Amino acid sequence: MKFSSALKFNAVSEWWDEYIAYDALKKYIYQLEKQQYTHHLPDLEANEQSSLLAGESASGTDALFIPLLDHELRKIILFYEHQKKELIDDLSELEKDVELQDEIGLQGDHYADYDDGEEDDDDESISASRSPDGTRRSLSRHRKLSSAGRARGPSFAGPSADLSPAARRQSITSIEESYESPPAPRSKLGSRLSRGISNLKDSLISTGSGGGDQELEHTIWNARSDYAYDTRLLYKRRITTLYIAFTNLKSYVEINYSGFRKIIKKYDKVTESALKDRYLHSVVEVAVPFTQLEKDSINDSLNRLVELYTKCISHGDKVMARQQLRLHQRENIAWERDTVWRQMIGRERRGEGVTPDLVGATLIHEPEPAIADFPTPVGRFKITKRRIFKVTALAIFILLLNIQVVEGITANRCFAILSFCTILWATEAIPLFVTSMFVPLLLVVLRVIRDKDGVRLSAPGATKFVFSVMFSPTIMLLIGGFTISSALSKTNIDRLLITRVLSLAGTRPSTVLLTFMGVSCFASMWISNVAAPTLCFTLIRPILRTLPPNSAFAPCLILAIALAANIGGQSSPISSPQNLIALEAMDPKLDWASWFAVALPVSAVSIFLIWLLLLASYKPARSPDGEGDIEIKAIRPTKEPFTAKQYWVTFVSLVTILLWCFAHTIKDWIGDMGVIALVPVVAFFSTGVLKKDDFDNFMWTIVFLAMGGIALGKGVDSSGLLDVLDDIIRHLVDGYSLYTVVLILSPIVLIVSTFISHTIASVLLVPIAQTVGNNLPGKPANLLIFITGLICSTGMGMPVSGFPNQTAATQEDELGELYLSNVDFLKNGVPASVIATLVVSTLGFVLMKAIGV
Repeated sequence: MKFSSALKFNAVSEWWDEYIAYDALKKYIYQLEKQQYTHHLPDLEANEQSSLLAGESASGTDALFIPLLDHELRKIILFYEHQKKELIDDLSELEKDVELQDEIGLQGDHYADYDDGEEDDDDESISASRSPDGTRRSLSRHRKLSSAGRARGPSFAGPSADLSPAARRQSITSIEESYESPPAPRSKLGSRLSRGISNLKDSLISTGSGGGDQELEHTIWNARSDYAYDTRLLYKRRITTLYIAFTNLKSYVEINYSGFRKIIKKYDKVTESALKDRYLHSVVEVAVPFTQLEKDSINDSLNRLVELYTKCISHGDKVMARQQLRLHQRENIAWERDTVWRQMIGRERRGEGVTPDLVGATLIHEPEPAIADFPTPVGRFKITKRRIFKVTALAIFILLLNIQVVEGITANRCFAILSFCTILWATEAIPLFVTSMFVPLLLVVLRVIRDKDGVRLSAPGATKFVFSVMFSPTIMLLIGGFTISSALSKTNIDRLLITRVLSLAGTRPSTVLLTFMGVSCFASMWISNVAAPTLCFTLIRPILRTLPPNSAFAPCLILAIALAANIGGQSSPISSPQNLIALEAMDPKLDWASWFAVALPVSAVSIFLIWLLLLASYKPARSPDGEGDIEIKAIRPTKEPFTAKQYWVTFVSLVTILLWCFAHTIKDWIGDMGVIALVPVVAFFSTGVLKKDDFDNFMWTIVFLAMGGIALGKGVDSSGLLDVLDDIIRHLVDGYSLYTVVLILSPIVLIVSTFISHTIASVLLVPIAQTVGNNLPGKPANLLIFITGLICSTGMGMPVSGFPNQTAATQEDELGELYLSNVDFLKNGVPASVIATLVVSTLGFVLMKAIGV
C-alpha cells in the first residue's frame, strides 16, 4: 500500500487536516523536479532559508522545499501540544477523582430498585446524581470524552452503555468472575434466594459504619452493591476513553514521523539531493512531538492509566488490565475500519468528493449504457449490448443443436458448442474464463466425447476424460511461469535489473526509446506481458514529468512500450497463454531451445523495425516549438545491493529455464516440462520467498481460460468434428505449397487476434492450423501451429488488442488527459502489426525450416 493511502486509512478521522500534507508535498516535489530539470529555478532570497536549519546552507530546491516542511512541522507541533495538554489535564483530574473516591469509599448515595424499562438512558446523569459530591465536578469533562466515544464507536463507551443496571453490572462482573470459581448449578428458586441474600449483604455492608477487617475487605473497587458497580463502570469508561485518546496521540506522532521520512526520501530521490538525514536529525527529531522525552511522557501516561485500571477494575491484576485496555483499543480500530474506511472507499467508488485534480484517478466503473429501458411488473428492464450478445449466442446454440449442419450427432453438437463459445468469447458478453467453464459442462452433458472406437462415452467417463485433459502439464507450465514472475516482482529483481539497464540508455530520445522497447520485450518474457508494461509505465513517470508540454515523445514512448510488450508475448513459451496452447497442440512437443532459436531473432527484428516506424511517425526527438531537440532525463539505477533472497530467486529461475531448454534430453527422468514447473513452486513457497497470498493472487482467470481452450480442442478432436473440418480444409489447400498456405493463414490469424483476445484467437485457430498442416505433404502441422502462436501476439492494432494496449490506452498526464487516442493505434499499431506478422511469416518461416520444425 502506498504511504498516502496508509496515511489516510490509519489516521484518526477527526484529525485528518492535522497530519502532514503528504500528497500536496509530493506534487510540489514533482514541480521542483520539472523546474530543476529545465533550469528555471528562481533566484532565492536569503530570508527563504529555513529558520529551523540554523547554520545550514540551503540552496536550489532545498531552499524551496524546506520552508514547506517547516510549515507542516509547526502545524503538527501546535496540534500535538494542544492535544497533550488536554489529555494530561484529564488524566490528572481522573487520578484526583480516584483518590477522592477512595476517601469516600462506600459512603455514597444508595441506589433504589429500578425497572429496566424505566431507567434513564443518560448514564452520566445517574452517576452524577448518585455519586459523591466530590466527584460531580469531574463529570462535565467526562461527558465530553464519553460522548465523543459514543460518536466514534462502541469501544469507547464499553459494551454496556445503554443497558439496564443488571446488564451494566455484567460488564464489570465479567472481569471479576475471572478471579472466582464458577458457581455450582442451582434451581431457579435457590438462585433467587441467593441473589436476595447477596443484595441484603451488600446493602448492609455499604450502609454500615464500617471498620476493622470488614472495611479492608470491602472497598468501592470490589463491593457488589449497585452503587459500587456503577461507580466502577463510570471509571472504567473514563479510563478506557482516555487510554484510547493517548494511544491515538502516540499513533499520530509515529505516522507523522514516517510521513516526514517518506516525503524527504522521495524528495532526495527525485531531486538528487541529500536532505533526509540532515533534516530528520537536526529538525524533526528535536521537535517536541518526536523527542525521546515526549515519547517517554506518553508512555508514562499510558502506564498511569494501566495502574488506575488495575486498581479500579481488575482487582490488582496488571496483566489483566493491559489485556482489557488493549482489547478496547483493538475494538476501536476495528470499528474505525468497518465504518470510516468503508465509507471512504465507498465514496471513492461512487466518485463523491473527488477533487478536480484527481479526475480520472477514481475507482469508478461506469455501468454499461442501456439501448432501451422499459418498466416491467418486477422492475425496470434494460436492454444492453451484452444482453443482446448473450441472447444471440443462446439462440444460435439452440438452433444448431436442432438442425444438422455437419455429419454425425457428436460432431454437430460439438459444432454448436464451438459456435456458442466463439460468440461469447468474441463479444465478451460474459467474462472469458466463465465461457471457458461452459466447455467441460456442455461436453459432458451433451455427451460429445467419444472413445478411440467412435463410441460415445457415458457422463462419468466423459467427465474423467475432460478434467484429465484440462489440467495438463501445459497448465502446470503456466503456473510455474506465474511463480517465477511473482518471485521476481516480490523480491524487486525486475525493477533492479531494469533500472540498471535503463541507466545506460543516456539522454538521446531515440536511444531511450529503443532501450525501453528492449526492456519491455525482455520483461514480458518472464513477468508476463500484463505486469511488464505496468512496471515500465511506472518507471517512465519521471521522464514524462520533465518533458516539455505537448511533446511527441510521451505518446511515442507509451505506445512503444505496449507494442514491445506484445512482441515479448511471443518470445518465450511462458510469456503468454497462446504460446502454451500452441505447445500443447504440437506433436512432438517443441523444446524451449528450439522455441528461442526462432522467437528471439524474430522478436529482435520486429522491435527494431517498429522502432524505425515510430521514429518516422512521431519524430519524438524534436521539441514542440521546433527549436532543437529535447533531452531526456536519465534514469538513475537502484543502488540497493543484491540480497541472499534475490540470489536464491535468480538461481532457481535460471536453473528452471535451463531445465526447460533441455527438457527433451532429460525426458526419461522428468517426463514432461510440467514437472520442471514444480521446481520454482516448491523452491519459493517452501523457503518463504512467496506466501499463500501470493499464490492466491496468481492470474487464475488466465489458467481457467487456457484450460477451457484445451478442453475445447480435445472435444473437437474426440467428437469427430475435426475429421469433418479435415475434409473441408483438404479441398481448400489442395494444390497449394506450404509457404502459400503460410501467407494465406497469416493475415487471417492477424485479423482475428486484433479484435479478440490473443488467447482466444489461439484457442480457435491452433486446431485449424493443426488440421491444415496434417493435410499438407510432409504434415508440417507443428510449423503452422508455431507460426499461428507467434502471430497471435502480433495483433496490436487496436486499444483492445491485448493487455499491453489496454494498459497503455489508460495512461494519463497530470491533468487527467489521455496520452494516446484511437488514431495513435490506427496510425502506428496497425502498421506495427503488419510488420511483425511479415517478420514471422518470412524470417520465422526460414528459421523454423532451418531447425527442422
